[in-house]
Amino acid sequence: MSRDPGLRRPPRPRRLRRHRRLDRSALIAATVTALSLTASGCVVVHGEREVLPATTRAEAAEALAEFTAAYNKADQAYDGSLDAGHTTGALADIDQARLKAGRANSPEGNPSHTPLELTDAKFTIPAKAGWPRWFLADADGNKGGDVRWLLVFTRDGLDDPWEAAYLTLVAPDEIPEFKTDRDGWAETVPANSADVAVPPGELSQGYTAFLKDGGDVFADGPHTSTWRATRAKRSQRPGLATQYIDEPMTDGDYAPLALRTADGGALVFFATRHFEKQTAAAGASVPTPNKDVLALTTGEIRQSLTMEFVSNEVALDPADGEVEVLGRIQGLTSAKGE
Repeated sequence: MSRDPGLRRPPRPRRLRRHRRLDRSALIAATVTALSLTASGCVVVHGEREVLPATTRAEAAEALAEFTAAYNKADQAYDGSLDAGHTTGALADIDQARLKAGRANSPEGNPSHTPLELTDAKFTIPAKAGWPRWFLADADGNKGGDVRWLLVFTRDGLDDPWEAAYLTLVAPDEIPEFKTDRDGWAETVPANSADVAVPPGELSQGYTAFLKDGGDVFADGPHTSTWRATRAKRSQRPGLATQYIDEPMTDGDYAPLALRTADGGALVFFATRHFEKQTAAAGASVPTPNKDVLALTTGEIRQSLTMEFVSNEVALDPADGEVEVLGRIQGLTSAKGE
């Protein structure tokens, strides 16, 4: 499908990372510049180049608790400023748009607010060199049904807060076993790794290409073959044509992050952007969207409506075989009527 000029999006201002100082006493021994003595004198070993655990388990638990508390305050008040310092990347885009729409429709707050509770949390913390450092929190939530909440937290420096960049919901029996060393620290998989079916850095591009053209890289499932079939069915309806454009997201806070699994594959978190344009035929009209879509819509919906979504996915990327997309959370971030 050729790119429709009406689907082009305006340039976005670069997001500024929020900074605040965390209590990091538990990490001083592991992450500040280490000093080792050799026969020739003092040699400085920089933390940026040394392989170190991303954090302690205690600090990981604290980051999850702080995120949950901020998320609940923001959801109750429909106020994105209350958790903006705890999210980044795809999750921030989805969450902030959701809160913006909620406030537009209910300025006094969320009348249906139920606090999120995350229990039985498990933390997979990789040891790696350089920044960003990151870890995976896997918890049982009181929302979403019988699933586990997978949250990836990242930061770019010791003075930065931990921020949740990815959130997906996955069935408990689909979460793989991770490769760990004798101390229990996990292993990251480089973006250009060639020992998995698709290098993690190419997974976002591969997924968007699959949504357009199909192929045999991805296993059948609700987020692959079923989604393609649903789109094909919806693309041509009497009086209404729907076009789809998908774009990879791979830079900065949208960069894919991968953990080595015990079987030699990888569990990869990645992000994508999707556009859906509905165009009514002459004499027809675009179906009236719901109030949340209208709250994020600019312009007047006369003959067409273009909606922009951001999605974050988690996939099993095996050493050999098809990639399986285990979970995907997608949210509308903006819309334009014409």
